[in-house]
Amino acid sequence: MSQNQIRLLGISGSPRIASTDYVIKEALKYANEKYNVLTDYFSVAKKTIKFCIHCDYCLKHKGCVHKDDMLEVYQKLEWADALLLASPVYQGTISGQLKTLMDRCRAVVAKDILFFANKVGAALAVGGDRIGGQEPTLRTIHDFYIINEAFSIGGGAFGANLGATIWSKDKGAAGAEADKIGLKTLYRTIDRLITITQKIKT
Repeated sequence: MSQNQIRLLGISGSPRIASTDYVIKEALKYANEKYNVLTDYFSVAKKTIKFCIHCDYCLKHKGCVHKDDMLEVYQKLEWADALLLASPVYQGTISGQLKTLMDRCRAVVAKDILFFANKVGAALAVGGDRIGGQEPTLRTIHDFYIINEAFSIGGGAFGANLGATIWSKDKGAAGAEADKIGLKTLYRTIDRLITITQKIKT
């Protein structure tokens, strides 16, 4: 691995292995084939991630009181230069599972306030309807990046403004694969994510 080779982590916030899982793996494959980046993946499906209980254990002990599958997430986040957080649309915003994962990142920031600094983050939203909450979902993910001092980027003007938006028609991976317009927003978002990350690393 060269010193400037980008390390991209994709996280699926869906409790199912369906459309969100398919799309984020497609994003990682695209990034690897086009830009030769290193990729890693984490899915919340079948994982144990307990709620943040705001006990402030992390402030006192520089680690989380819970010892569960977030320990793996912390390692992967530390490794990554670039992040792609993906969520299905639940009630017009992110899934509860992804929200819990975000909340639990308080522990790594308590240990190192610059943990996310200089990392670049993009967002991906998958909805059963064409317009069913994708943009609020993307904005919630961007808020997470901004709060934690990561660079938050979209896919660029005229087509993928806030990031990647996929219409699955509630047909799982097959539905997501069929959304060619949505996949274009995905590729544009990855292009910009890698371009900005390259500039920051060099």
